[in-house]
Amino acid sequence: MTSLDQIYRMHGHVVLRRARRLLGNEDDAREVLQELFASLVARSDAFAGRSSITTWLYGATTNLCLNRLRDTKSRTQLLGARYADATEAQDPRAEALAAARLLLARMPEALAGVAVHYYIEEMTHEEIAEVLGCSRRHVGDLLVRVTEWLEAEEKNRC
Repeated sequence: MTSLDQIYRMHGHVVLRRARRLLGNEDDAREVLQELFASLVARSDAFAGRSSITTWLYGATTNLCLNRLRDTKSRTQLLGARYADATEAQDPRAEALAAARLLLARMPEALAGVAVHYYIEEMTHEEIAEVLGCSRRHVGDLLVRVTEWLEAEEKNRC
C-alpha cells in the first residue's frame, strides 16, 4: 500500500498543475493542493479505491477548483481582473481561459466537470467516463447538455 507521503510525492505536482490551470492563480492552486491532501489526512477513507488514485485525484482536484470558482469572493475577483497573474497573461489562450472560468462559475456542477475534462483537458469520452465513474454514453449526453447550456447562455446575452 502506498503511503500518503508517497502519493503526494508522486502526484502532488499533477494536482498543483491542474489547479493552477483551472484557477489561473498560483496561491489558489496551492490552497487546493493543501486542501486535497489535508482531506486525505483527515479522512483516510475519502479514496474508496473504486478507481486509480490518479483518477481520483484528478476528479477531486477538478471538484475543489469548481467549488472555488463558484465561491462569491472568487467570482468577484475574476470579474475584477481579466488575468490572474502576469504568467497567465502571457499565455495566448489567457483571454479564452478567463472567459471559460466565468462560464464555469455559473454552469451547473455536473456540466462544469465534464466541460473541464473535455474542453480544457481534452480528455476522450472514455477517459472522462473513468474519472466520473459513468458510461461513455452518459458522458456524451452530458456534453450535449453542456452545448445546450452554452447556447442558452449565448441567447440570453443577446
